[in-house]
Amino acid sequence: MKICKKRWIQTGVALFCSLAIVLSVFPSFADEDISSLENQSSSLQSELSGINEDILALNSEIETAQMQIEILDSEIVRTTDALAAAEADEKNQYSDMKNRIKYMYENGNASLLQMLFSAENMTDFLNKADFIENLSEYDRNALEDLKKVHQEIEEQKATLESQQALLADLKTDLDTRKAELQAKADATATDLAIVQAKLEAAKEAEAARITAEQETWQTSSSGGGSVTNGGAINVSADDVTLLAAIIQCEAVQDYNSLLAVATVIMNRVQSPRFPNSISGVIYASGQFEPVRTGRLQNVLNSGPTSLSRQVAQDAVNGARLAAVSHCYYFLYAPSTSRDGIVIGDNLFFSTW
Repeated sequence: MKICKKRWIQTGVALFCSLAIVLSVFPSFADEDISSLENQSSSLQSELSGINEDILALNSEIETAQMQIEILDSEIVRTTDALAAAEADEKNQYSDMKNRIKYMYENGNASLLQMLFSAENMTDFLNKADFIENLSEYDRNALEDLKKVHQEIEEQKATLESQQALLADLKTDLDTRKAELQAKADATATDLAIVQAKLEAAKEAEAARITAEQETWQTSSSGGGSVTNGGAINVSADDVTLLAAIIQCEAVQDYNSLLAVATVIMNRVQSPRFPNSISGVIYASGQFEPVRTGRLQNVLNSGPTSLSRQVAQDAVNGARLAAVSHCYYFLYAPSTSRDGIVIGDNLFFSTW
């Protein structure tokens, strides 16, 4: 009966170790997947934000172009009216000039000669001669001025119409670019929704995995209390090995004793009062005796035990021994009379 029981225990331990090894592999893939999805989500959100900013900028350009088109439309109407008035003035001036020429032709030059000969003296004669000459010059100049005004107004109208056409083309181009950007924004928003849905699913799967791991830790713990989840961190394989080596140096070889020391180290990593890395905590000046004496390096050279590695990986994945989850320090229990929690051969406490 004892032999059967012993075999059953050995089989159970072997299965648990195998499960722990398998579960220790999963977090890296899950974290990598979640990290990748988070990066994709962040990238898509940034891209969508940029597209929306471009659309807002285009809207401003489109509004400006539309305003300029309306202003030009107004100026073209004004110029058209001015051109019509100039043409009317030109016609009136031309009509008046023709009437004067007709009068002079029908009455001959007698009236003009009569006006000249009616001069009282030479000065008066010259003045009347100048008047006749100035009258003809006025008609010619007035007609030329009207022609220039007419030409200038036509040129101004042509320039405005050309500008109007350019602005219309610009607005069409801006509208096309806006439509393309809006289509891109819609596609990006769709991609973002898909990635975020995948991310939520991955997070739910990760939470379920952690819960399952926690239940496994709690089932496996013995003699030192339950195991809680203190939050996983992303570290390198070298950090896991270093953690395994230091807990092997500082605790006896049973799961809870090793996890108790690992819990203190992980508490320090996650506290702003201590370095924020495993190596930073372990190699902090004067903190761990195995660092000073070289025992840590000897374990690193020979390699930590499989149990030490398993506990270190569990701690990195979030496992914390509940009894010491609030502790940041420990001492060899027989060497101190402090109050605290004894697990294995160490006494754990929260403040120095």
